Amino acid sequence: MEKKDASEKEKLNLTTDQLALVQFKDRIVDPQNVLANSWKVSTSVCKWVGVSCGVIHERVVALNLTNLNLTGTIPPHLGNLSFLLSLDLSSNHFYGHLPKELGQLHRLRVVRLSFNGLNGEIPPWLGNLHRVKMLKMSGNNFTGTIPQTLVNMSNLEILNLGFNQLFGQIPSYLDDNSLSGSLPLDVCHHLPNLEVLRLDANELSGSIPSSVGKCSNLQMLAFSVNKFSGTIPRSIGNLTQLKELYLGINNLEGEIPKEISNLISLEILNIQLIEELRGQIPTSVFNISSLKTIILSNNSLSGSLPDDLCVHLPKLEVFYLNGNKLSGNIPSSIGECYNLQYLALSENKFRGIIPRSIGNLTQLVDLFLGVNNLRGEIPEEISDLVSLEILNIQIIEGLRGQIPMSIFNISSLKTINLSNNSLSGSLPDDLCVHLPKLEGLYLNANELSGNIPASMGECYNLQYLILSENTFRGIIPKSIGNLTQLTELYLGVNNLEGQISNSIFNISSLESIVLSDNNLSGECYNLRYLWLAANNFRGIISRNIWNSTMLQQIQLYDNNFEGWVK
Repeated sequence: MEKKDASEKEKLNLTTDQLALVQFKDRIVDPQNVLANSWKVSTSVCKWVGVSCGVIHERVVALNLTNLNLTGTIPPHLGNLSFLLSLDLSSNHFYGHLPKELGQLHRLRVVRLSFNGLNGEIPPWLGNLHRVKMLKMSGNNFTGTIPQTLVNMSNLEILNLGFNQLFGQIPSYLDDNSLSGSLPLDVCHHLPNLEVLRLDANELSGSIPSSVGKCSNLQMLAFSVNKFSGTIPRSIGNLTQLKELYLGINNLEGEIPKEISNLISLEILNIQLIEELRGQIPTSVFNISSLKTIILSNNSLSGSLPDDLCVHLPKLEVFYLNGNKLSGNIPSSIGECYNLQYLALSENKFRGIIPRSIGNLTQLVDLFLGVNNLRGEIPEEISDLVSLEILNIQIIEGLRGQIPMSIFNISSLKTINLSNNSLSGSLPDDLCVHLPKLEGLYLNANELSGNIPASMGECYNLQYLILSENTFRGIIPKSIGNLTQLTELYLGVNNLEGQISNSIFNISSLESIVLSDNNLSGECYNLRYLWLAANNFRGIISRNIWNSTMLQQIQLYDNNFEGWVK
């Protein structure tokens, strides 16, 4: 008899869970009818989409409704799911405040509400959920300060409040409402199990507390895109379990502390876009063999790179140092970072030659070396970069010689930018035969000569063809009319001659064309920017030009026009 009563009680409790879920469903918008088609009272609640029940007690223990396009406020009825361990409503369109009834779910271990439109302040009652290990509420519109009660969630392993509108400082004290004012609060002392702390992309200010160095289990620390000021605390070097460190885009100042080299497990080091971050990069950072990503771009770092740069970085895949004040030579040991995929050293003061060892980086996808004080020639070995998609070596006055023809055999290339150098020579006749993916070709402001190859019309994905300010001669190949994706065509300030093929101006995607300072003739229309100055155009200007609804700029001076048709 007692077993029967217990069974009926469990059934009654499950009915309570079912009622709570039905009330939830009835108060939100379900445009794809996922819940409407599955959550039927004729079916056991444990078989509903997104619902999981316990094995011992048939009660709802998990609700996973992520990415179902659900809309509305979160109904308070979820607070009646008293056995709930995991709540995941992420990647939907929920808005409004969090209902206080969720604070009744004392069994919760996982709360995932990221990527919705939730707003208001983060409620203090979250601190009552002492068993929660994972709290993810990133990508919402939460405002206000971080409630100090969150430190009561002593089992927290993951705290992600990133990409909201939170402001103020990281809590550093706890008000006990007594006459003594406030009690000191060591966040890491109260959250000893914390492994992930993400507060990035908010409006938090003040200093980064040095006490963060006591979070001994921390594996990810993300404070980037805020308004933190002061220096990077040296105590961060105590986080020997740390794998990812993000501090960029803040108002920090000073130097990168050498203690960061103590982070022997670090895989990602990202400290970028901090104008007042100065001094040299601690050489010992390049001894952290676990590093896969180093992003220190757009700061004010100075000094040179060590000769043995890549000797201790066998796993390095991303290396961004662009936009600093670094000098010295690019170390030849760069060729020993065999797993490197992205290399950006542009906008610095590097001198010397481009090391031939770069040709060893066969995994390289992006290469940025421009805006430096380099000299010499582009090494032939760059053609060994069989995975390269972006080659950007621009604005280097001392870069001379011919472009290695073998570069145009790298079939993976999407962008070639060698503009504003002192490169000479001509282009190969089969230029586009081996470049099926090429989208941008920027060779302007060099000393290139010869004809524009007729094979140019075989770069069918080309969107930007920029060859101006060279000494190209001959005609503009008719084959350019085959480039149906072409948006910008810049051929001005060359020695081109002859009539422009009408097929070029029939390219529907073409928005801008610059042909000024040549010896060209013909007719053109339907463009946004039309620069024909200093050519040999004759006759009457066609009304087609004036009929173009796109035209924003036109230059026709220094030609032989006789007038125009009104």
